[in-house]
Amino acid sequence: MTATRLESLWDDAKAAAMTEPQKLLYRSNLLGSDKRVTNYGGGNTSAKVMETDPLTGGRVEVLWVKGSGGDIGSMGMDGFSTLYMEKLQALKGRYRGVDHEDEMVGYLPHCTFDLNPRAASIDTPLHAYVPRRHVDHVHSDAIIAIAASVNSRELTAEIFGDEIGWLPWKRPGFELGLWLENFATENPQAKGCVLESHGLFTWADDAKDCYLTTLDVINRAAAWLEAKTAGTAAFGGPKVPTLPADQRRAVAARLMPVIRGLISTERHKVGHFDDQPAVLEFVGSNALESLAPLGTSCPDHFLRTKIRPLVVDFDPLNPDLDRTIAGLAEAVAAYRDDYAAYYARCRHADSPALRDPNAVVYLVPGVGMITFALDKATARISGEFYVNAINVMRGASSVSTYRGLPEQEAFDIEYWLLEEAKLQRMPKPKSLAGRVALVTGAAGGIGSATADRLLREGACVVLTDIDAEALEATREALAARHGGDVVRGVAMNVTDEAQVIRAHAEAAAEFGGIDILVSNAGIASSAPIEQTTLALWNRNMDILSTGYFLVSREAFRLFRAQGIGGSVVFVASKNGLAASPNASAYCTAKAAEIHLARCLALEGAEAGIRVNVVNPDAVLRGSRIWSGEWLDQRAATYGTDKQGLEEMYRQRSMLKRAVLPEDVAEGVYFLASDLSAKSTGNILNVDAGNVQAFTR
Repeated sequence: MTATRLESLWDDAKAAAMTEPQKLLYRSNLLGSDKRVTNYGGGNTSAKVMETDPLTGGRVEVLWVKGSGGDIGSMGMDGFSTLYMEKLQALKGRYRGVDHEDEMVGYLPHCTFDLNPRAASIDTPLHAYVPRRHVDHVHSDAIIAIAASVNSRELTAEIFGDEIGWLPWKRPGFELGLWLENFATENPQAKGCVLESHGLFTWADDAKDCYLTTLDVINRAAAWLEAKTAGTAAFGGPKVPTLPADQRRAVAARLMPVIRGLISTERHKVGHFDDQPAVLEFVGSNALESLAPLGTSCPDHFLRTKIRPLVVDFDPLNPDLDRTIAGLAEAVAAYRDDYAAYYARCRHADSPALRDPNAVVYLVPGVGMITFALDKATARISGEFYVNAINVMRGASSVSTYRGLPEQEAFDIEYWLLEEAKLQRMPKPKSLAGRVALVTGAAGGIGSATADRLLREGACVVLTDIDAEALEATREALAARHGGDVVRGVAMNVTDEAQVIRAHAEAAAEFGGIDILVSNAGIASSAPIEQTTLALWNRNMDILSTGYFLVSREAFRLFRAQGIGGSVVFVASKNGLAASPNASAYCTAKAAEIHLARCLALEGAEAGIRVNVVNPDAVLRGSRIWSGEWLDQRAATYGTDKQGLEEMYRQRSMLKRAVLPEDVAEGVYFLASDLSAKSTGNILNVDAGNVQAFTR
């Protein structure tokens, strides 16, 4: 692949009006905006700035450095820790050596400037002790390809001479900070340093100079790699063919629910599928079998992708998907056993308990890469990190021999007590975290309110609707509120069997499967029986009965493939229990929905699949079924006008209250969530009280 040169995005006019901390943020955001510079959440930046001490009023030197967590590409000013340099220098007197290195993190809060609440990261000493005002640390694929080669020291010298130094592998922390200080002091001509199996540090006494140095070093490494690998087949060339795009996605849609079920017995996982060219080149190559077991080299890559990926036994030359699926349970179990053995070999007396032993990355020859995590964003980012690792392996194996992180070092990072403490501080997951819902009729009032409710509880949601334009508007609104990772839109007519099958396959390929089906698509019609045409009757039955059957059937197929249960909620109607005049087609179809739900509750119980019904009544606001003839027809039936109909319905209810889409959504959430884990075959009326609709 041809390397594209990183161009400077620095704007002198914009930077001229900035303070030094603002320039630091500007530089950080520019660097983090390009994944060729560093991966999401990876790397850190710093500046040493003279500030006014809030207590003494005197001038003091303060280290501004990216704090724990966050991403340099998207962070704001609140993402930086600020620490007194004088106190950081004093920490050297408290250092008792490598065996006591972790305790130094506990001293960092004592160095805080201006009561800044942002926790300092483990990398703080690496910035503090470099005797330059500005320091960048990034994880460029081009640099790590050099750093992960067995002869990385020699390659670094060949590319950069004495301008960029080299240090052997050392876990980030206080000792490595002292190593960097010593190197920079003894090599005043150096502009940075490559850290073996880790990344790049660069420095300067000016913010722009530091930024330009970082770009220049990465560009030189990328150009050198490009020249050295020209005409050389990556990864030893292809071993198997790549399937066409539609076939790749179809294979992923079949595999992902099965894998998801096997690894979601403790907590639900969400999947992500990636078949970009870099992935396809690797998974179809001759080197896949030799390189994949080596795992990643950079600690940031490793923490996101685990010790190694699982290579799925699939042959695109003879694509027997049923055979592959049949072997997945054994493959997943073997990976877990291997991971447990790795834990047993490497654990220390004080190591945290064994964590989730399942793979994060699943490589499918000829198809692509599947990643699973507790949420969609993490699954996607884990895939991005493994793409970084692929790029590193490509470069390193082309110019040298690739070397992954040694097993014990990898374990010591994964089960680092400081990392465990960070995990323990994570907030409690939301009630639907890791769950995936598919909502039909999602562009309407009840559908969009339901999707919003499920998203607020941490679910991923596939929105479906026959109105593609309204669907996209709804998706955009919900994505703006909850983030683009967790919302997808698929145009679907519930009466079209092929479209229903496709929508569920899309849910599988986008998120790994589904856990919740909200069948909500609907119409409404009103006519005396003498004026009810066969077409009108069939239209009600097609959408409200057959449509509910089709989406339920596909959901059941996914639920059974996953083997971890599921929840179906039908949004029916009071009219399914209580007859109304001049609405025989609608009422009969709604009654069919309710009885279908009862049948499905019987069929699904043994597999942990719950099926329940919400019965709304008179939800006028935001509902599209009330925007046309139905409103006029119901108003005429009850002898009122449009304005009086809502009030009439409110007064008709026992509680004298209007029913809103959000009220129905609350009922759907209750039945979809574990709040009702012991309920199936039930009906929940959300109608403000209607004695005719009492279920008994």
